Amino acid sequence: MSVAEGARAGLGAYVAVTAAYWAFMLTDGALRMLVLLHFHTLGFSPVALAYLFLLYEVAGMATNLSAGWIAARFGLTSTLYAGLGLQVLALLALSRLDPAWSVGASVAFVMAVQGASGVAKDLAKMSSKSAVKLLAPKEGGGLFRWVAVLTGSKNAVKGVGFLLGAALLAGVGFTWAVLGMAAGLAAILLAVALTMPSGLPRGRKGAKFSELFSKSANVNWLSVARLFLFGARDVWFVVGIPIYFHGVLSDGTATGDRAAFFLVGSFMAGWIVLYGAVQAAAPKLLRAAGKPVGELAGAARKWAFGLTAIPALLALAAAFAGGPAPWLTATLIAGLLAFGAVFAINSALHSYLILAFSRVERVTMDVGFYYMANAGGRLLGTLLSGLAFQAGGLALCLAVAAAMVALSGLAAARLGSEA
Repeated sequence: MSVAEGARAGLGAYVAVTAAYWAFMLTDGALRMLVLLHFHTLGFSPVALAYLFLLYEVAGMATNLSAGWIAARFGLTSTLYAGLGLQVLALLALSRLDPAWSVGASVAFVMAVQGASGVAKDLAKMSSKSAVKLLAPKEGGGLFRWVAVLTGSKNAVKGVGFLLGAALLAGVGFTWAVLGMAAGLAAILLAVALTMPSGLPRGRKGAKFSELFSKSANVNWLSVARLFLFGARDVWFVVGIPIYFHGVLSDGTATGDRAAFFLVGSFMAGWIVLYGAVQAAAPKLLRAAGKPVGELAGAARKWAFGLTAIPALLALAAAFAGGPAPWLTATLIAGLLAFGAVFAINSALHSYLILAFSRVERVTMDVGFYYMANAGGRLLGTLLSGLAFQAGGLALCLAVAAAMVALSGLAAARLGSEA
């Protein structure tokens, strides 16, 4: 194969992987919004709502830890197809939820299905992110550009998924919504499997499970920084803000609930789309082309400490308001959009640095380990979101977020310039 043919095959594989990842994240975002709003209207408490997502994050941690070895052993296409297929099965299973079940049975069933969905999501994510390291051009900051485009576009698509989930819930109801998504994702899986070009490694038989745990200090400290960064987002994002906005926007009637679904879903979608757009533009915003890895590692520390101020100020505003108020709602919208933009820069730097710090021969295992920490942060944030909102309302959620971002900055401060 010539150099030109190899480049075309690599680009084709990148496009196919990106398309599959987009399709997955569209259903992932929609499913999260469907579950949250559907069970909120059934009267579930904030803590019960958080429980619905806990197994999703626990499964993500276990999956990321083992998926790196599975991909190294069996190949990236195998883990990508497995993730897509498992998500289809999870959606089909969720359509069997019976409204007549008790609260306990409903929570247990949805937790189990969400656990399967968490496995699926992290199989797909690890496969896609690892592929970038192997396919991206090495010159001119190509790695940062390609990973920023993949991650940023993925988050924009997931944001559309939030809006799609709210719209489907209001338009066709819970059961038909998940069945429709299952059919659409199954069609995408078939199309990608039929058209996937060569370009991704098929795995190596000698890969050992003990190789999963990284011996790189940079990979380990970056994983700690990632854990606290995503915990800081989910501590207000998963339960606190959606429930606060639904309470402000709904008048308690069925019509009011439907209108609130659209508005809450629109805000969550807009936040994720903004996050994705800024993340995709991060290499240009940071003027990263040609900058050494050490300088970008230092930027990760600075941007984390800068981010800390936003949830801290919003927590003070929420505490001062003492409850829902028009000025507080406007302040939260503006402040959280600002949080999303700065958070996106932090996240983009992390996504680049994990690939820069990883060696080619163990990229799937380093990426899997790193995203295990990412899932751990989401798990911690999800649990604290329900507990903090129930104990101290939105102000406590935001205060905890500020503390977690500060811890992320402290971990990023330990990063060096070499893998």
